[in-house]
Amino acid sequence: MKAKKFVLKQQFVGFPKYSDVEIMEEELPPVTDGEFLAEAVFISIDPFIRIHPQEVGNVVMGQQVARILESKSEHYAVGNYIVGFFGWRTHTISTPQLITPDHRLPEYLIKDMDDLPLSLPLGILGMPGNTAYFGFLDICKPKEGETVVVSGAAGTVGSHVGQIAKIKGCKVIGIVGSESKGKWITEELGFNYYINYKNQNLKEELIKCAPEGIDCYFDNIGGDLSSTIISTMKRFGRISVCGFISQYNLESGFDKAPALQGYFVSNCLQMQGYSALLFVPRWHEGIAQNLKWIKEKKLKYRETIIEGFENTFQAFLDLLSGKNIGKTIVKV
Repeated sequence: MKAKKFVLKQQFVGFPKYSDVEIMEEELPPVTDGEFLAEAVFISIDPFIRIHPQEVGNVVMGQQVARILESKSEHYAVGNYIVGFFGWRTHTISTPQLITPDHRLPEYLIKDMDDLPLSLPLGILGMPGNTAYFGFLDICKPKEGETVVVSGAAGTVGSHVGQIAKIKGCKVIGIVGSESKGKWITEELGFNYYINYKNQNLKEELIKCAPEGIDCYFDNIGGDLSSTIISTMKRFGRISVCGFISQYNLESGFDKAPALQGYFVSNCLQMQGYSALLFVPRWHEGIAQNLKWIKEKKLKYRETIIEGFENTFQAFLDLLSGKNIGKTIVKV
């Protein structure tokens, strides 16, 4: 069995380039006792890949939905579908990691999907869904009637957070970079307002949409945009920092944020960053609740599906360029 894989040739500097990676072939050995052979069906494309430490020569990191082709493991049978951190590769031989140290996520079987797409465990029923679920509810602790702002609101996590906020009875303002994204989150997902930061004055529009101020801010973007939003927050406002994609491709490192201490002191604000992997012990709690909301028609989703393993890196570039709506996935 031959596997194709994307290997990191050199560290990303600035915006990633095709010369940073290489597609290689690898001859896989026979499956031995306790192992299984998995074939990628869908590969997840995620922005955190850009800033997560990776070693040159290794397979580019990433999650996938895979089908078991051969198994000498008592835990997985041929034909099972699993979610695993196998990276950008077509085939993987592995040993089941039922428990992992340091809150790393082991692979797990896909169950209870009914007629839902098998790609969803990489999006709303997987890491992005749990990133939204735990990061918003556990950190922002929204209350009914509060005002919530979500940046990156048309992405996988942001669109999910906004819908949870609506389920919890909040007024929701989404920050987006195009009119089509704004119309999607308001007309289809139920956000109350959208602000297109590319052609509108962010602070003026925030004051129009929320003259009383903002209670919760879910931050995917960082930079000056987030500083502006934080400056309009209410007393005892809560900020959940999921990401800062506006800074990921800066060659000089992260920009210095404007001084915000005055807002934090005068308004008694709370701000916390996190990783979804902090919630690994509760992982299936989040999946179960998100699945319930989907079946109740309270959660909607959109996927950007790219066909072909060879197009994986281009899908990554398009994601970093803001061309996607919803979750970006490669169908292998």
